[in-house]
Amino acid sequence: MSTVLLIDFGSTYTKLTAVNLASETIQGTARAVTTVETDIMEGLNRALEQLFETTGKLEFEKVLACSSAAGGLKMIAIGLVEELTAEAAKRATLGAGAKLLGVYSHELSEYEIAEMEGLHPDIILLAGGIDGGNKEVILHNAHKLNTLKKDVPIVVAGNKSVTPEVVNILKQTKSEVCFTENVMPEINTLNIEPAYTVIRDIFLRKIIQAKGIDKAMQFVDRVVMPTPAAVLEAAELLSSGTEREKGLGELMAVDIGGSTTDIYSIASGRQTKSNVLLRGLPEPQAKRTVEGDLGMRYSATALLKACGAKGIAEYAHTGEEQVREYVRSIETRVDYLPKTPEEESMEVALARACAAIGTERHVGSVIREWTLTGTVLVQTGKDLTGIKTVVGTGGVIVDSRRPEAILSGVVYSKNRPNLLKPIKPEYLVDDLYIMAGMGLLAEEYPDIALRMMKRYIRRREACGTEK
Repeated sequence: MSTVLLIDFGSTYTKLTAVNLASETIQGTARAVTTVETDIMEGLNRALEQLFETTGKLEFEKVLACSSAAGGLKMIAIGLVEELTAEAAKRATLGAGAKLLGVYSHELSEYEIAEMEGLHPDIILLAGGIDGGNKEVILHNAHKLNTLKKDVPIVVAGNKSVTPEVVNILKQTKSEVCFTENVMPEINTLNIEPAYTVIRDIFLRKIIQAKGIDKAMQFVDRVVMPTPAAVLEAAELLSSGTEREKGLGELMAVDIGGSTTDIYSIASGRQTKSNVLLRGLPEPQAKRTVEGDLGMRYSATALLKACGAKGIAEYAHTGEEQVREYVRSIETRVDYLPKTPEEESMEVALARACAAIGTERHVGSVIREWTLTGTVLVQTGKDLTGIKTVVGTGGVIVDSRRPEAILSGVVYSKNRPNLLKPIKPEYLVDDLYIMAGMGLLAEEYPDIALRMMKRYIRRREACGTEK
């Protein structure tokens, strides 16, 4: 029997999925609280005990892992112009599976360097200037980064004309300086995949050791990628399919965790009406955004600040003070599960707010502008109104008896018609919490991973436009 074990070392839970490759079935799943602060093997062993209680003792042909433990891969992006090279650097970090701590543009100041030191990034991505364009800003920023006290790895992905000089400057004080192709070699031309590769390489060589995940390497054959990158890989596969297996077409995925809410869209996002002009950088087919203030446990207070207690109380049919008290209690008890109908309603309302606000920040928008020849409609970002499939994953969705109520937050609202959210999507729920695992499996067995997702990620009732 050929069994592969897939591990997701999450910020809250360590999740296991045992897959039988021959029958393309899931033999079992399990999860236990991640124990990266002490020894990550403690949580892993508890999850394994739980798995073996249902499956019996298993021998694994291969063990693959991804991780967002200890805050995941935390990065800072730096560019020349906020709307151009800085935005390109931002997209590169998010696509690589990082949690973005900050985006900086133009010439860095001493205050910004001090701010970066307080953010404690794992990697800094330094971009700036198209190839053959502005050199002065990226050179200035390289000198400024030399004053950064922390010896953090830096990836240089800016103007190729000055890259060697930038690298030499940074090597005076930084032990890990890598370079790759410019994230924006020409105006409005994105080239972010090479940066993904370099960032992932640093993650595998250095960051897993810094996070304490290296303690599991005697058991794990390979840590493949950060967890968000694995989910993005799974979403792309489920959408696009393979040469031998058809995918589901354009889709969105919503992953609500204890610390963050990640929104994924696999869609062109082009304007759907002929009278709409498109503005801004071209959007990637596969896009990820992550919101650090939208989380169900570690970020619960920030979530409440973002959405307001009143709206949560109204949706949950309870009082505002009860909502505040519940949020205070769950932020310090990250493994807490709701125990009463009132707590369950508040949990659903909070998760729905994560889905709604996260989607609002992810999708594009349309505004009306006045010109000398009359009014025009201008779109920035992705038009996702035509998305037909929304996949929900993450503990609060998986555990909920009302996942469709949570996912209804992604739906287009007549109250905010300028936001290009899905109008009438159908829901799929990752009930067995396998999406990150399938992203890992897809590295070597994409057809099997796709067929298993189509089998195990189940369909939910369609939902219409909100009133």
